[in-house]
Amino acid sequence: MSLSGVLCADAIQNAVKDCQAPESFCCKKFFQLCGLSQKSPKEVKDVFRILDDDHSGFIEEAELKFFLQRFVPGARVLTERETKAFLSAADDDNDGKIGIDGECLYLVHSPYD
Repeated sequence: MSLSGVLCADAIQNAVKDCQAPESFCCKKFFQLCGLSQKSPKEVKDVFRILDDDHSGFIEEAELKFFLQRFVPGARVLTERETKAFLSAADDDNDGKIGIDGECLYLVHSPYD
């Protein structure tokens, strides 16, 4: 399965374009722009599995750095500050990774301020 099987290709492009500049990435805004925040828990889990490169059931900090490239090949990598902010926003139990069930679903469906 590919991301475009769950999300609209145009919405993905627009979301990535919105955060082209370093230090401009906001995960909640990105999820809203690409349409992920409107998806069902099953669809969010499908996207999570695509993003989980090592199939560990978690998305770790090293995988988050290349988050945008998983959506659009050639997109920029997240800065260290963006990566840490992304992890901090989702890692409720402070284990250094985002789990598929509670943490991931909560982050994706929480409102963008």
